[in-house]
Amino acid sequence: MVFSSLVFLFAYFPLTLCIMKLVPSKYRNLALLIVSLFFYGWSEPKYIILMIFSCVINYYFGHILANDQAKAKKILIMVVIFNLGILGFFKYYDFFVGIINSFGYEILKPLNLPLPVGISFYTFQAMSYPIDIYRKQADEQKSMVNFICYVTCFPQLIAGPIVRYKDIAKQLEYRLESADQFYEGIKRFVTGLAKKVLLANNAGILWEAINSTSKDQMSMALAWLGIIAYAFQIYFDFSGYSDMAIGLGKMFGFDFLENFNYPYIASSITDFWRRWHISLSTWFRDYVYIPLGGSRSGLFKTCRNLLIVWMLTGFWHGASWNFILWGLFYGMILIFEKIIGLKLLAKLPSFFRHCYALILILIGWVLFAFTDISSIVDYLRMMFEQPVLINDLFLYYLRNNIFLLVVCMLASTPIIYTSFNPLRHNRNLEVLVPVWVMVMMFLCVAFICDATYNPFLYFRF
Repeated sequence: MVFSSLVFLFAYFPLTLCIMKLVPSKYRNLALLIVSLFFYGWSEPKYIILMIFSCVINYYFGHILANDQAKAKKILIMVVIFNLGILGFFKYYDFFVGIINSFGYEILKPLNLPLPVGISFYTFQAMSYPIDIYRKQADEQKSMVNFICYVTCFPQLIAGPIVRYKDIAKQLEYRLESADQFYEGIKRFVTGLAKKVLLANNAGILWEAINSTSKDQMSMALAWLGIIAYAFQIYFDFSGYSDMAIGLGKMFGFDFLENFNYPYIASSITDFWRRWHISLSTWFRDYVYIPLGGSRSGLFKTCRNLLIVWMLTGFWHGASWNFILWGLFYGMILIFEKIIGLKLLAKLPSFFRHCYALILILIGWVLFAFTDISSIVDYLRMMFEQPVLINDLFLYYLRNNIFLLVVCMLASTPIIYTSFNPLRHNRNLEVLVPVWVMVMMFLCVAFICDATYNPFLYFRF
């Protein structure tokens, strides 16, 4: 079940909302846990037990860490091995078996297990709890129901944002639900839904059309247009989901941290990764980069730590060489910027800094979009070496999608958001905000009813 489906919008969510408002406050975490398990089981019924098993083990690890400091380091090692072991088995087993078999040692056979939806997200969430207790950054959660509710909370269960236990611990015990917060949640949810349905889906259709074009019909401009469409698709797909998750959280009394901050206005790759998938980059920073020594132990170790973190970041996204290459690509750029790049960029006008960042980001999306290395090479060649600069097919796609592209470009910046500020601060104009929300909701439902293309890209991670 996805948020941008009629089943969710007109069946699951209204029913869940009624349940949560009718249940007494002391039982709401239990109710939220039950409806979240139903939400997950809608598409992954056989993996519910796996998720609950992961929650229970991490809960007991946290209990031991809170009460037995003598064995804390050993328990922490067990925490990491357990969580990464489960994630590695289901997500990376066949990948490593393929590597072994490629050397002629066919000792093991691929299992071809379907990947549990959201396992990368909920594994990182669950293991943050015992780690935070070990670091004394969080207190022990006495209620197992509350802890499992935290991990399985359906708004952010499938594709984040990755919510760390220490950031939500107090809200599990008590959260204030108000009409104003509910209203803000509705606006945020509809904003995310519009990003997903109106922008991401249509940008994805354009990308699929261009990507299926044969090489002899491709021009350099068309290749660039295709990857720009993909960049818009993945941004509005993922940030739209995060907005919907944050909005749903507000409706149920939670305040989830922001996950995106207009990443395409970045002036460097360092700036980009402070704005893109913030919950993941900060998770790796706090739980991997800093424990490795961060930038405190000299240039060589700093570079080593950055490469390790970004190789793992890429590998987190999928069991494929292109994701590792994508991570190392960003790791090398970030090392360059840390040593000298940021100093050089500071001397350039802002326009050229933005161009530098955007070109590298688009190249990065090529590495991300294709799991086959040869396809990556072919597409990059079409972007930089295609003999035909512009052709009729490029003009056709540009003319038919110019409105979509302009809206995507504007929505990727704070321009639209800031333009609504007068509405929020003017009582006479404030009435237009709910009208706008209703119009967007109507358009989204109309598009959902009419469309057959409605994937969530980050569900596969």
